[in-house]
Amino acid sequence: MNVIAPEVAVGDDSPARLERLADISQQLLLRARALGASQAEVSCSEDRGLEVNVRLGEVETVQSTRDRGIAVTVYFGQRKGSASTADLHEASLLATVEQACAIARHTEDDPAAGLADAGLMARDFPELDGWHPWELQADEAVDLALACEAAGREADAQIRNSDGASVSSMQSVSVYANSHGFIGRERGTHHSIGCALIAGTGDGMQRDGWYTGALAREDLEDPASVGRRAAERTIARLQPRSLPTGSMPVLYAPEVARSLVGHLLSAVSGGALYRQASFLLDSVDQQLFPDWMQIEELPHLRRGLRSAAFDGDGVATRASALVRDGVLQRYVLGSYSARKLGLQTTANAGGVHNLQLAANAGSLQEIAAQMGNGLLVTELMGQGVNGVTGDYSRGAGGFRVEDGQIQYPVDGITIAGNLRDMFMAIEAVGSDVDPRSHIRTGSILVGRMTIAGND
Repeated sequence: MNVIAPEVAVGDDSPARLERLADISQQLLLRARALGASQAEVSCSEDRGLEVNVRLGEVETVQSTRDRGIAVTVYFGQRKGSASTADLHEASLLATVEQACAIARHTEDDPAAGLADAGLMARDFPELDGWHPWELQADEAVDLALACEAAGREADAQIRNSDGASVSSMQSVSVYANSHGFIGRERGTHHSIGCALIAGTGDGMQRDGWYTGALAREDLEDPASVGRRAAERTIARLQPRSLPTGSMPVLYAPEVARSLVGHLLSAVSGGALYRQASFLLDSVDQQLFPDWMQIEELPHLRRGLRSAAFDGDGVATRASALVRDGVLQRYVLGSYSARKLGLQTTANAGGVHNLQLAANAGSLQEIAAQMGNGLLVTELMGQGVNGVTGDYSRGAGGFRVEDGQIQYPVDGITIAGNLRDMFMAIEAVGSDVDPRSHIRTGSILVGRMTIAGND
């Protein structure tokens, strides 16, 4: 087993907190075994955070949080029981194990139940650079939020109101352990600054905003620049028009482009597949995208937003292709869904770890120039996606592009298509990656979609 010890800053109590959670997990596993469980697993976590919200130059909320959770799952053969608690007193912890065991004794056998195979457990635990605590005090957070909002409100006289600004800093430590002898420790931080503004008057008012989020304080945008960016986006939305119903190319800005990848992930996830609720059943080795499309999972990316040495089952993660040369290489499976499908886990219990789309184009402006005439989408509304058929219909807002130039804002429109057709119609993925998501993609240009407008 290869463990790279993380650096510990003066005053950092996270190693001690992790050890305490590890000790608790071992006690619970021993208790489960004593009560007759053939297998057991324990997840322990502690979260700390500070969040402040201001509006119109006044403090609205200051919230400090400290949460913990202990979840125990036991297996009696193929019968499963789970229970949880936030109380670390010994009596409560032991009662939680007993409750899980009682539940398991009254459930039916599930052939897919049980821990992931012991041979798949992670053995190497590299330092992934995800721990960057920010000793943020409430007064400092308030000052940052006020500066962010003030910069936005002062950026343009057309900014008439505000939905406020916020600053948050969160840190989490967690342990997953099971009766294979596996124990994995994780710790991570996340910080953000955001602002939402309102421009115009009466029926012509428009709202938009911007935020910055990162694992480390130094990777955040400056609060004033966040406020000004929020103002720019809000002003740009004033006096929107609709569009005539028809079809045209659609360019998804990076912050909404990742939703297309999200629909792919939903369709190739184990839960949707074994429930027969996916339009991508039996699609491994099928061409879903143009042959230049590459989508790779990078779980060991340093300072990645979803980096991890192991998944929610303790299975070792590894870099692997999801889509290569446009062809779907695999599904997204944890051990349970893999067993249900008669397949092998892909170490995705709990989700994917840093998906990266390879770019074949430049910036959003360069792709717009390539597109010529079409629609730039910067906002999506509604949940009009049918996971069984792939039919796609969502409310949208954005900008009309004419002769390769962004011309005027549009709203009150619907964009529609079928995800299979849309995936194959992708013509470009930009290099303008939005760093605020674990789905790392730039702008995405879909060659043609149906637009329903009012004109």
